[in-house]
Amino acid sequence: MTPITDCNGIPYPVFTTGTVTLCASVDGARPQGSVYKLKIETVAENARMPLPGQFFMLRSVKSQQLLARPISVYHAEETPHGVEVTFLILLKGKGTKELCNLEADDKVQILGPLGNVFPAPAVPQKESDPKKVLIVGGGIGVAPVAGFAETLPPKSYDFIASFKSGSYGLENIQPDILSVTTDDGSVGFKGMLPVAIDTYKLKIGGYSAVYACGPAPMLNYIKTISEEAGIQCWISMESRMACGVGVCLGCTIATTKGNLRCCKDGPVFDSKILSFPKPEPSRLPKKTDDAPIHPDMSVKIKDVTLQNPLIGSSGTFGFGTEYASVFDVNRLGGISSKGLTLEPKQGNSGVRVWETPSGLMNSIGLQNPGIPHFIEHELPEMLKLKPVAIANLSGSSLDTYVEGAKLLDKTDVQIIELNISCPNVSAGGAAFGMTCSSASTVVSAVRSVTSKPLIVKLTPQSPELNAVALSCIEAGADGISLCNSFQGVAIDIETGRPIFDKIKAGFGGPAVRPIAVRLIYELYESIHTLPLNKQVPIIAIGGISCWQDVVEFIMAGADAVQVGTNTFANPLTMIECIDGLEEYMKRKGLKSLSQIRGIAH
Repeated sequence: MTPITDCNGIPYPVFTTGTVTLCASVDGARPQGSVYKLKIETVAENARMPLPGQFFMLRSVKSQQLLARPISVYHAEETPHGVEVTFLILLKGKGTKELCNLEADDKVQILGPLGNVFPAPAVPQKESDPKKVLIVGGGIGVAPVAGFAETLPPKSYDFIASFKSGSYGLENIQPDILSVTTDDGSVGFKGMLPVAIDTYKLKIGGYSAVYACGPAPMLNYIKTISEEAGIQCWISMESRMACGVGVCLGCTIATTKGNLRCCKDGPVFDSKILSFPKPEPSRLPKKTDDAPIHPDMSVKIKDVTLQNPLIGSSGTFGFGTEYASVFDVNRLGGISSKGLTLEPKQGNSGVRVWETPSGLMNSIGLQNPGIPHFIEHELPEMLKLKPVAIANLSGSSLDTYVEGAKLLDKTDVQIIELNISCPNVSAGGAAFGMTCSSASTVVSAVRSVTSKPLIVKLTPQSPELNAVALSCIEAGADGISLCNSFQGVAIDIETGRPIFDKIKAGFGGPAVRPIAVRLIYELYESIHTLPLNKQVPIIAIGGISCWQDVVEFIMAGADAVQVGTNTFANPLTMIECIDGLEEYMKRKGLKSLSQIRGIAH
């Protein structure tokens, strides 16, 4: 099918829906299942035949990810109905995992073809002119250069493919000389790219140009030896992308010509304008040996030890027993009870929960049985469980906070979480956590009537959040939990009325996580301005849905985390976080969480 092109011969991109004709693991890739071959067919007037070096933005129609993923073209051919494009995809993150799990007949949103192309090799003008080019691919970077190679005359190029282990993506090429290197020696030469090519070999190879794609260190090496040999070098780059068409400016690459867009000005660049910055070293401690690691995941809050940093968040986990038949709640580090007040409360009227595309709004209003009932009925059941029992204490006045704390102090509950952050009540709650003076007053009052470890739960709505936290610590807090729900408004567009009777409601879920990480990061820095003996643990709350989120919060400075909204979406979230965190620590050789806590600072 003849592409519709611009004046430079580049096909115009289109946004359309394609159909998966094949999705399968690639033989030869190591480990098995790490690379997939995906074939997508587009038909009729929306079909576009890409040129060598171009890419498409791909997103499954049933995707749960916001952005499409840029994937280079490995192979393309016309079909009776349109165009079928083949991609090689490295299974790396959530987006590529979705693409690698597609099945035949699944639908994929595609935008493309995008980007510029590999310039055609120069045609020899005289007998002494170089007759061949060199093509180099590293890892998944083999895909675009292999797609380019198959458009060239057979034997008109040499091809070098470099992998950590195994090899793949070479079935369509017809080089004069094929060289394969693997770090482990499983295929071809043992070693990295320099065992196959260097400046001297480039000079004597008689090449007119070099074309390359792969990891940055490899490309930097290819650039260096090509320029030393005085040979033109074209490099296909990659960068994180949002739009793919050059408008968002999120994929810019620093060059001697200024910041250029990888998607629009590239992805193919003249190596002479590129510079490869020295990679920043990892802040994680180096793993010293391969001996088995049994990581210590425990967390200490004053004199109470949690077996791991995962805590069921108040208001989302009841009293711990409700989920006991769903998973082993005894594996958790702690359970923070439903928000408790001195007297029973029925909560708010009207709609109480409202789903958004990336989180959940709620206006429960602290419905609870009251502290006396909790002490007599719910607490005994909580104490039968292995996780640390945390009583979340709220109130409508200073007196009710104090009286509630007095009652809890006489029980065996291990920790009190002082909630001065609830956004869904008319009196008390977040009102106490908005200023230093009010927060300090209530913390001091509660501290005077209980000797139990006291965590203070703060609201992100405070305009002086870190100052409020420090005032709470000065008043006797043994820890800070942050952050409670953000305030939001939802409107019924069919009636024009607010969804919630109280207009504003609390909002939590994945959408708030980056903001919560910032708040934890800043709070950690504020707390670390205090003398060492006054520094207290931080319990992070906000949009945690997987173990990676837990690690991120700990690196920002958290000692422990509370999981709330995502338990509704996936009741096994906290168990998966515990398992994932443990495996991460083993893989990185981490003996305790203290080795990564606050490491991002």
